[in-house]
Amino acid sequence: MYMTEHCTFTLKETELKSCHVILRQDLFIDRTVCFPALKGRVYLGVILTPTPKMYSHGSESLIKQAREIQDSELQKFYSRLLKLLKAKEFGHETMDSLQRLHLILSANKYTKTLPAELQRKLSPLLSSPSEQLQVLSTAVLRETLPLPGEEQIYNQENIHSYSLLLSQCSSRTELSSLCTRLLRSLENRQSENQSSSLTHILPILNTILTHSPERLTEDQVTLLSKKLVDWLRYASITQGGAVSSGGFFTGPRSRQPVPIAELDGTVSGDFFTVLCVGQGFTEDQWMNVYSFSMLRHWLLTFHSVPSSVSLSDTDDRSEVDGSVVSMVSATSSSSRLLPPKERLREKAFQYCLRLIEQCDRKAQKKSDTELQKACLVEAVCILDCVCTEDSSLVYRTFPCVKALFGRLSSDLTFARVLLPIAQFYLNHGEIAAVDCDSVWQLVFSQFPAELFNDPFLAYELLRFLRLNVENLQLRVPQYTHSFPNLLKFLAWDGPAVVDDFVDLLPSLVTVDTAVELLHALLDLPCLSATLILQLRTTSTPIAEACGRGLLSLDAFRSPSFRGLFLYLLRTETGSGDTIDRLSTLHELLTEASDWPRVVQCAQTVPVLLHIFFNTVVKVGDVKLLAHLMLVMLERSSLLLKLPTYTTEIHRVFSCHLLRLCKLHPSLVVDQSHDLLEFAGTTANAYSKEEVYTHVVWALGDNLSVSCDSRCSVKLITSCFETLEAVLFEVTSSAPLPGAARPAPRVITSLMSALAKLASRSHDLIPRVSLFLSKLRTVARGGPVPWCSSGEDLSAIVTRGEELWSLLKTPGVAQSVLSPAAHTTTPRWHQDTNLSLPLQLRTLTSLTHTR
Repeated sequence: MYMTEHCTFTLKETELKSCHVILRQDLFIDRTVCFPALKGRVYLGVILTPTPKMYSHGSESLIKQAREIQDSELQKFYSRLLKLLKAKEFGHETMDSLQRLHLILSANKYTKTLPAELQRKLSPLLSSPSEQLQVLSTAVLRETLPLPGEEQIYNQENIHSYSLLLSQCSSRTELSSLCTRLLRSLENRQSENQSSSLTHILPILNTILTHSPERLTEDQVTLLSKKLVDWLRYASITQGGAVSSGGFFTGPRSRQPVPIAELDGTVSGDFFTVLCVGQGFTEDQWMNVYSFSMLRHWLLTFHSVPSSVSLSDTDDRSEVDGSVVSMVSATSSSSRLLPPKERLREKAFQYCLRLIEQCDRKAQKKSDTELQKACLVEAVCILDCVCTEDSSLVYRTFPCVKALFGRLSSDLTFARVLLPIAQFYLNHGEIAAVDCDSVWQLVFSQFPAELFNDPFLAYELLRFLRLNVENLQLRVPQYTHSFPNLLKFLAWDGPAVVDDFVDLLPSLVTVDTAVELLHALLDLPCLSATLILQLRTTSTPIAEACGRGLLSLDAFRSPSFRGLFLYLLRTETGSGDTIDRLSTLHELLTEASDWPRVVQCAQTVPVLLHIFFNTVVKVGDVKLLAHLMLVMLERSSLLLKLPTYTTEIHRVFSCHLLRLCKLHPSLVVDQSHDLLEFAGTTANAYSKEEVYTHVVWALGDNLSVSCDSRCSVKLITSCFETLEAVLFEVTSSAPLPGAARPAPRVITSLMSALAKLASRSHDLIPRVSLFLSKLRTVARGGPVPWCSSGEDLSAIVTRGEELWSLLKTPGVAQSVLSPAAHTTTPRWHQDTNLSLPLQLRTLTSLTHTR
């Protein structure tokens, strides 16, 4: 199954392999193409060239050879190919040589010029009877520079000539000229034997429309809008080939036109659409399919182009034109008097309603069922476009869309069809005053909970959220409360969707959800393992399990632990910020630490945590930030044991904890009890070095009257004694054999914090000085058991001597260790009383002078 912005389609493996070789340029219409399959059925689908994650070894070798080919060898190859092209018939050797030439040209960075004679031999191949030769010659010529003065020599009216002309347009004038040429072909009513060239015009126009829509003038837009109306509404309703009626008197005169059929085999009673089938198709039926495939793109691009109300479609045929008009498509004759733009909108509206009616029919083939789903997606998207342009159509459209939702909502196999319906409700639900709760219940509750392992739905749902994030925040309260469910996509396939969540996560952070969201992000690896176990219970093969018996699977099935897993699998917020038995859950999931899916999920968490904290400081108040600080301290010891995961999370916590304290210094006083409790636990200095160091640094920096007037001498003394006890314990006791030693950074941070606190309460200076002098004496006696490196010990002693020297003069110590804010954040470049601004301006002018 492949997807685009326009529709979806399923390709068989054999079809996929053929698509991988060459993308059919003549079928390409904005990545939405129409092509005939077996027995003359028309399919609306997608042809893609799959992009592998990496080239195979053989492919890399071929590309390398093509890039390193020597000029002498290349000239010999040109000569050999020229001889092959002079032959009357072209065999496999010619095809292989052309493919090799294309590889050589495309593998190099710079565009090359072919020998003039060889290039002139390639040009006639554009009109060759062999389509393979047409495609190969086009591909080769596109990679080369045209000969001087021969930029516009390709006069054959086929897709390859037009696409080549388009690729060689080097100016807006040339592009406008090509547009005029293409539209002139549409404007002139052509004879039957020339009409086939029309099928090649729309793909090229659509490419121009994608990259340079301003090249089309208002008159050209009007002309093409008229043509689209004709092709969409007035295509033939009989099959393309005349079919014999049978019997004894069989001859040319007895052949009768056969009407087109519906997907369920019945005779069609209305106008032709892409869902009509037959043994053959006429040219205008093909143009009908091409027109539908580019219709939404056309409407989105030119819906704001004004149409002259004085223009009337005098050349239009009758509204009925021989077809049996159904209740869906019947309109008043006044629609013929509308300007072209409005008339196209009306016909697009009728066409889509007809498609929705056709999708109610039971298809005879499974592939046709997939086709119906693709057409439903496109039809609803087009209806959304026309209703956006003309709000009066909302009231005519909603009954049909609402009925479609009611029919499909109970079948999750139509999930990708229901997303465009959700988009329609989001855009027009308020105008129609309809209840949308059932739609959002489906999108935010059922889809992520039951289809989290569907990569295509994940892509389309997250894309829907990204495109509508502002509207969802304002108008859909279920959105922000559904993040436990949405995170299942991230937990299941983190690397594939992490970019989407980088965009979406800020919109999920609110004052009400921030704490629970932080817990949910930290528990993402647990959620990933739980989703694997959930699928394992339904006998779905899971690669991570490797066929072994899983203790965690038994725990998942056990009623005793069921509540832990059900909390992780919750669909919305409101069940509490976290659970009490997190350590128990982590023990149950110990064996998941080496599951690839869990490891990949864990790698995305630090990135998302940075985004979370960057957002929460903007939306949260001091009370919320204080709560988050406590969560960081608590969760620093409650993380799933994964390789490097704990270290990465501690690094994120330490960074943002210090940032919170700098933004709101009062937080240190508010949470002094919890911070001192954390800093006073000696074990934290060993197991949580990163977080512990930054907590100690925050205490030393921010416990000051200048940061918060509530900071008393008693509080400073209490903090000093707590840190002093820890420092004395780690530097006076020898660790057990094999046990970790305290990091030098922890010791220096404790020493600096004690010196800073003592500089604010001079009564504490003698205690600090005594410790520092003892440290110096101990270091002179040789190696110490708490420091394994002589270099580290020397650095610690040096820091101690510096602090000791400062504390000998308390006044200087206070100004150095606790400087005023205006000295730590100088604004010399803005102070007009200094000469520095003049110097900066002079240097700037010199660097900008050429």
